[in-house]
Amino acid sequence: MTRIDRVAVVTGGSRGIGRAVAERLAADGQAVVVAYAGNEGEAKSTVAAIEDGGGRAVAVRADVAEPDAVAALFDAAEQRYGGVDVVVNAAGVMLLSPLAELDLDDLDRMHRTNIRGAFVVSQQAARRVRSGGAIINFSTSVTRLKIPAYAAYAASKAAVEMLGPILAKELRGRDITVNAVAPGPTATALFLDGKSDELIAQIASQNPMGRLGTPEDVAEVVSSLAGPARWINGQTIFVNGGVA
Repeated sequence: MTRIDRVAVVTGGSRGIGRAVAERLAADGQAVVVAYAGNEGEAKSTVAAIEDGGGRAVAVRADVAEPDAVAALFDAAEQRYGGVDVVVNAAGVMLLSPLAELDLDDLDRMHRTNIRGAFVVSQQAARRVRSGGAIINFSTSVTRLKIPAYAAYAASKAAVEMLGPILAKELRGRDITVNAVAPGPTATALFLDGKSDELIAQIASQNPMGRLGTPEDVAEVVSSLAGPARWINGQTIFVNGGVA
């Protein structure tokens, strides 16, 4: 076992915003455990990119909704790096449909990853994160934008928003912050999939900044919450360029 000054576990760390977060935290000097659900190739690619940049990382497969798998994930982090200081729960599923046409199997799938997964990961984090650490979950700006076809997804993320302030109070006295980050439309495969160029341009034009967000925009905020931003606690931070 090697003791590293600061260690981060990033679920959903193999692609999109999760990968950008993993790479940013590694660049900040943290050792990163890249947790992934199934795509080992992308997870290894993320680790390779971090190592090529001089960082430290390892990929660990874990289903965030399974307590034993998440416990094993934290075990792996502790065994390799000596402990856990930061947990970023970026794993998520987004399936879109008008509410009246929603396949309830899709609802259950989102509930399993987005709600149950957030609780299972947060439960282990609450037990294991060291003093001075941070727990960061992911919500979405759609909870405020109220875009048609996003009802089930937004509802799952609204549940995550309520987790943070309550857990922050439950961890009173341990010097551990708990926050959520709520990105707006961000140029990831998850967001862009199935959208026409015209629709993407329309969405970008609605933002005061005149563009979609990037994974790096979001990772910058996570980096702050995972390190120096000790006086932000129990909050949901909207990272969306001002779209409303």
